Amino acid sequence: MSAPLQTHPLATRALIEALGGDQVKTDEVSCLAASYDNTRYSFMPEAVVAPKDVENLQKVVRLANLHKVPITVRGRGTGNTGASAPIRGGWVIHLAHWEKIEIDPQSSLACVEPGAITAKINECAAVHGLFFPPDPSSLNFCSIGGNISTNAGGLRAAKYGVVRDFVVALEGVLPTGEFVRWSAPLRKFVSGYNLRDLWVGAEGTLGIVTKAWIRLVPLPQARRTFLFAFESDEKALEAAAALMTSRVAPAVFEFLDTQTTEVAQRRLGASVFTAAEVQGVANPALLLIELDGHPAVLAEDAEKVRAWAKGRTLAQRESDDPVEAEKLWTIRRTCSQAMYLLGNAKLNEDIVVPFRSYVKLIQLAQRMRTTYGLPTPTFGHAADGNFHIHVMYNREDKEHCRKAESAILEMMREVVAMGGAITGEHGIGISKSPFLRLQHTPAEINAMMAIKRALDPNNILAPGQIFEPVNVWEYTASKVTFPWDKH
Repeated sequence: MSAPLQTHPLATRALIEALGGDQVKTDEVSCLAASYDNTRYSFMPEAVVAPKDVENLQKVVRLANLHKVPITVRGRGTGNTGASAPIRGGWVIHLAHWEKIEIDPQSSLACVEPGAITAKINECAAVHGLFFPPDPSSLNFCSIGGNISTNAGGLRAAKYGVVRDFVVALEGVLPTGEFVRWSAPLRKFVSGYNLRDLWVGAEGTLGIVTKAWIRLVPLPQARRTFLFAFESDEKALEAAAALMTSRVAPAVFEFLDTQTTEVAQRRLGASVFTAAEVQGVANPALLLIELDGHPAVLAEDAEKVRAWAKGRTLAQRESDDPVEAEKLWTIRRTCSQAMYLLGNAKLNEDIVVPFRSYVKLIQLAQRMRTTYGLPTPTFGHAADGNFHIHVMYNREDKEHCRKAESAILEMMREVVAMGGAITGEHGIGISKSPFLRLQHTPAEINAMMAIKRALDPNNILAPGQIFEPVNVWEYTASKVTFPWDKH
């Protein structure tokens, strides 16, 4: 599948001499643990480096640049595209231990190191009545460095925006080892080119973030959660598009198709609604809506939601009690792991389509299920068109693998033809690299690569990511269990 990896024994020896054995590990256990992310595709590095501070980090990068050793930056390993997997070997720079968090309540800013866990940032901010809105589903495990690297979104992105909307300033190290600061922790800053935003979403290919200042917003005073059932996927998505024209701004607006509902209810061992409530529809499509804000505004929006639901839904529930609301959330939280009742492997694509294509998208998923004979459960963020389509298969079955590959290629072509995007929040990494040229023209890709060459002349930082197509379905994923697999 690929040429044998080059090794760099002299460079690795120089690395150990420069930093010491407490910061550099070359044993098999350490290297294996740093060889994969949530995709489970393993590529062994030669060394794992945990630098103590920025000065030591610069030493690592300068040595790598001098000897042309590939380096890959790693946080908590929750990524879904293989972006932190060292596909070219070399060294992995592990920054999970860089996890300091400082809250400035007067400026509503947090100064954070890249290894800080997203949920922990919110715990610290909540003490001051503030929070960081982007909330990937892995927020209890993922780090802010990874969030910045992929420009993560999450469930609340429709109302509050994505990570880029909250990054005020960055500090870090270029692939040449030079220290830089992009922007400053100020309300306004327009000096020079905006290279801060260039790093956000670059998936660790243009530099290494060592510190970030992120904007915080006031915690909402009240929340109300709704769960609605529909007799078909099409009716649920038509209703979703209608709600978006009512000028209600849900903090969360999630769609679960009938395939997802079926498998999630199986995993939970219970139905969300009784048969009588949903008129005998065993697996209804679902919309989960959460409103937040000032109680008076929330009450007005809740009335709009109830009016919108009238005549459209089979059944509904709502609550402003946190305990009861969490029960409504249960089915959404079990979706990802429930998928594995349909197969032991999945191709998970976080595509984005415009509102006008919602029904067309779900019909595409249904057609693929019929054509290829593989489950295609779909759920995601109805307020911004960012849906997660899964192709579930058994990796030991060669015919399953062939069909899954064909299905995902067809789906990506169709999504781009709809005016959509091949990724909305996971990034490209290696798993979406075969589709990059469906989305971008040669001129666009050449411009991106020119920036890469300018900042990383020796192509040492995350080489093999994004621009070089990798057919991940040709690789066997490792059988490993992560802490978030149980959630």
